[in-house]
Amino acid sequence: MKPPAVLLTGAGKRYDIVSCFARLTRTVVADPSPLAPAQYAAHVRGAVPLVDDPDYIPALQSLCEQHGVGAVLPLTDLDIEILARAREEGRLPALVPSSEVARATYDKYEAHLLLQKHSLPSPPTVLPDADLDGLHYPVMVKPRRGSGARSIHLAQSAMQARFFIDYVAEATMVQRAMNGPELSIDCLGDLDGRCLNAIPRTMLESRGGESIKGEVIHDEELIELGRRTMEALRVSGPATVQVFRDPETGLGITDVNTRFGGAFPAPVYAALPGRTYPELIVRMAAGETLAPHVGEFRSGMTFTRYYWQLELDEQLRPTGRDIVPIPPLAGPPAPR
Repeated sequence: MKPPAVLLTGAGKRYDIVSCFARLTRTVVADPSPLAPAQYAAHVRGAVPLVDDPDYIPALQSLCEQHGVGAVLPLTDLDIEILARAREEGRLPALVPSSEVARATYDKYEAHLLLQKHSLPSPPTVLPDADLDGLHYPVMVKPRRGSGARSIHLAQSAMQARFFIDYVAEATMVQRAMNGPELSIDCLGDLDGRCLNAIPRTMLESRGGESIKGEVIHDEELIELGRRTMEALRVSGPATVQVFRDPETGLGITDVNTRFGGAFPAPVYAALPGRTYPELIVRMAAGETLAPHVGEFRSGMTFTRYYWQLELDEQLRPTGRDIVPIPPLAGPPAPR
């Protein structure tokens, strides 16, 4: 019996994720952009309206019915809450948290309050109308919504904090600046919100908030924090928990992204045979009940990511043509 298909929304540049699923089962990509490169790794490309269009969910439903989709996963933050509501209404088999958790984790201040509610560590965080003179400095002035580490500014004083609050052209919050290394925990939850695994990694280098170099590490404190976070929030599907390990205050969670993280390859490399997150998702889509195996993975692998490209013809079909290698420059003349 063939496994059910998987539908990925907002694939964008995530060719690594789409191609990984495409090796396991029929993979459908729904993206409004005809130039989203990751869709060309899928078996089926579906053009859909933008996420705020009332026809967005009906378009996804049509793709699910047409292709026998058993799991829908978002690859960006933009439609997680929309998919969560569709799941709660019984319209889509989306692997996402509840709409309440999706809404809170998209708003970093609400995420802070949610983490506090569940006794999970979060750096001290306030809104701009708080007593900024009474804060412990330095602090980070951040947009409450969005991703990609954009418009984040370090303030060394209340005067600087007020300047950056006025400078950033959207709703902000003020959070204590964490010292120490930044780390991430790539997690996967089952349909009941049980954590199946939590795989920590270092952030050796990042660009635009996205990790491009890192190492998988076996750290019991991080593994347990990932498990606690996933099960407290009852997250179904993938999530990345971003933390700092401050030498004074210990671990503090600065973000919970309820989707695959930028360093998707890390948990794939680290997983034991048959237990990569895409494999587990395909098994869940087929109705299989999986046993948690938190902490069971291989550590010590390093990943380093790079860019590549596709050539498309006049009908936006991949040509399969690679870049022609450039011949080496001629060296100096040989001595006589």
